[in-house]
This record gives sequence, C-alpha cells and structure tokens, in this order.
Amino acid sequence: MSVVTYSLPRLPYALDALEPSISKQIMELHYHKHHQTYVTNLNKALEISAKAGSEGKLHDAAAQLSAIRFNGGGHINHSLFWEGLAPPSSQESKLDAAPKLAKAIKATWGSFDKFKEVFGAALLGIQGSGWGWLVKEAVTGQLRIVTLANQEAVVIGDTPLFGVDMWEHAYYLQYLNGKAAYVENIWKVINWKTAEARFAGSRDQAFNILKASM
Repeated sequence: MSVVTYSLPRLPYALDALEPSISKQIMELHYHKHHQTYVTNLNKALEISAKAGSEGKLHDAAAQLSAIRFNGGGHINHSLFWEGLAPPSSQESKLDAAPKLAKAIKATWGSFDKFKEVFGAALLGIQGSGWGWLVKEAVTGQLRIVTLANQEAVVIGDTPLFGVDMWEHAYYLQYLNGKAAYVENIWKVINWKTAEARFAGSRDQAFNILKASM
C-alpha cells in the first residue's frame, strides 16, 4: 500500500525576513508548530484512510474525510500563504512586480486603494477563524475577493492569487487584538511577483508548491 505523504514546504526567506510586519517569533510558531501539525495530522488521516480502503472498510475510510479536509486545507492554505509573502525590502513586495494584475485590480475596483479598503473590510469581517483570498474566477477570469471559514481552501474552480491568514495564531503574539494593524501591515509583505505568476498561469500551476512538499 503506497500512500502519498506531505512535508513542510521550504520557506523562500528567513524566519525574521518579514519583520516588522510579521515577527520572527510568530513565524517560528506559525510555520514550525501550527503548519507542521496540519501536515502531521493530514498524513496520519491519509494513511488510516488508505489502509481502511484497502481492507474494504469504507466506513472507517469515510470517517477520515473531515480530518483530511481540515488538515489538508490547513496545509494547502499555509503553503500558498508562505509562497505569497516576501521581505518588505524586496522587489517582489512592490506592486510594480505585478503590472497585469495591478491593471486588473484597477479595472475591477477603480483603484488599488479601493481594493485594499474592500479586501481589508472583508478580512476584518471574518467571524472567528478563517482566510481571505483574492481569486481569479474559473469561467470569467474576473477577480473576486472571497472569505473562507477555518481551514476551508480555494479548491473548487477559482485560482488563488494571494491569501491572508486571519487565525489568531497568525498575529496575536505581535498585535494582540489589533487585527486592523495586522491587516494594514500585511500589505508590506505581499509577494506581488508570485501573485502575478498565479494570475497569468493556470490553476494547476498555482498549486505547484504542494507537489514540491510531497
């Protein structure tokens, strides 16, 4: 019985490279502890499900679906999130690195500032834990802002361009209950070069980071 297993993707920057927007302490906990837990639990659930399936125990295999969805979503979301960030001093963190996407944002929302305002409001409107994403719609190719609860992932149709983690573990040690400050500062470390590549590329290409962690 061969079961695909996943591991943490390699970060393309040092743990302190996103400071002051995201502290080294948060990165250490978020990446090494929280993301690793999703990966560990995903691999466990996949193994149990595969074994049960091979033994004809559909009921036991089906019992793992919620764990696979939750932890798989956690691994997908965080893998895309890390790749979608860049040090604030880098060229990748400048909007100029995404000329085609910037043009589409302006066409959709009128200005980049308006887009930031709408996206920020969506993030701060999330009740409990969740994520906010800028996506490219599957059929129309239009841009849309979506929010998803817990570890639901953008896995049906749309292409995720970049996302913002609104779970407390993503910001609380640094910002406490100042979510608005976290949302404001996250813009300084968005990797616009990656967002541009996802916008121009195929949906499957946007998820290539997952193959690299297999």
